[in-house]
Amino acid sequence: MPSVMTMSHPQSYEILLVPSFAEDATADDAERDAAESDAAEPDAAEPDDVEPGGAIRSAVVSATGETGASGYPRYSGEGIVADIDTETHTVEALLVDGAELSYSLSARIRERDAEAGSDADR
Repeated sequence: MPSVMTMSHPQSYEILLVPSFAEDATADDAERDAAESDAAEPDAAEPDDVEPGGAIRSAVVSATGETGASGYPRYSGEGIVADIDTETHTVEALLVDGAELSYSLSARIRERDAEAGSDADR
């Protein structure tokens, strides 16, 4: 009897909502400050040295077994519904408390390793 291969997807992810403007504004400010100053200050922060803002919300989402409208597996939990491309670890569609994500926010995911109980940033 031939066996049927099924693709195994992670059963849960942690979704982190982070302000996308924090990273952009910091880089723009650093570039403007550098252009305005004649001499670089010895301890001036470069855009790569600046820590982006932390997550303003996070939620653990679990696989629903459904495929979302985007064609990717659907995950849901804690007021968040997401379609996640499990190969590239990209959030393809996202609803937060039933509404689309604001343009000033971006979503990052962290795969949850159920066996080890640890998280891996993506």
